[in-house]
Amino acid sequence: MARGGWTGETLVAGVRAGDRRALARAITLVENGDPLSYELVRELYPETGRAYAIGVTGPPGVGKSTLIGALLRHVRGHGRTAGVISVDPSSPFTRGALLGDRIRLVDHFLDPEVFIRSMSARGHLGGLAEATLQALLLLDAAGKELVFLETVGTGQGEVEVIGVADTVLLVLMPGSGDSVQALKAGIMEIPDVIAVNKRGHPAAKTMLNEVRSVLSLGEERDWRPPIVLTEAASGEGADELWAQIEEHRAYLGQDGRLEERRREHLAGEVFAVASSRAKEHLQRVVADDPELRRVLEEVERRELDPLSAVAEILEKVFKLDGPATR
Repeated sequence: MARGGWTGETLVAGVRAGDRRALARAITLVENGDPLSYELVRELYPETGRAYAIGVTGPPGVGKSTLIGALLRHVRGHGRTAGVISVDPSSPFTRGALLGDRIRLVDHFLDPEVFIRSMSARGHLGGLAEATLQALLLLDAAGKELVFLETVGTGQGEVEVIGVADTVLLVLMPGSGDSVQALKAGIMEIPDVIAVNKRGHPAAKTMLNEVRSVLSLGEERDWRPPIVLTEAASGEGADELWAQIEEHRAYLGQDGRLEERRREHLAGEVFAVASSRAKEHLQRVVADDPELRRVLEEVERRELDPLSAVAEILEKVFKLDGPATR
């Protein structure tokens, strides 16, 4: 079937050729859950696995988008092609988003070797839209060597980015109350590289030492995340930061670590999408089934406890009972 003048065949050919219009259309189909998008990803999937994904996370307002722009200037100076997927927070009511991160990447819009796409999180609390991995696969199939994944920036929920990216970059900024939250265990366990932005801030070096102290309290790991002071607006420190990302990539290249990480990520994504689909199916079935609605009503009236209700619903919808319901 054709979508906006495109067919499955022309979209696949366009993505393979790196055509920006085809790539934009394909990602739109993926975002919308269009049946044609499943055909696209299925056809292109064997040609993926070449792009290197860098997840960029951290509290809102620390300069993630601006820092990505600085890194783009650096890698483009070395002739590397790149894609950017910025996942913006969405309204819990309309699921719409401002998609303002693209404004900070305006310098790269006219570069034919850089593809930038903003996506709405659509209420997904983990920070990544469900379609992010599929969009990454499409950019990979289009020949992009590097893909930056910028997440919403909602604190400890950002740990989900580790399930997609090869290297996770955590961006912090001194003098921000949100940065204190980022020092908590949940988010400090995920970065491979850390950037303390606003290097000219009086508290920048203090924060660097604080982060280093927090890292020293964690379990010993083969890879200890390096910390780099940057100034995203001017690009200062971008070359050093990129060198650390490349060093982490070289580390992953040893002893098959990168392939092992990617296998774990892909398996995790299968379960994540399956769980999402199962939840949607469950909600539809319960909404359409008077008997299951009665079960919920009994819980609301405190006539039936929640776990017994779960067991009853799962038994009817998925034919599950016993330990599987726990």
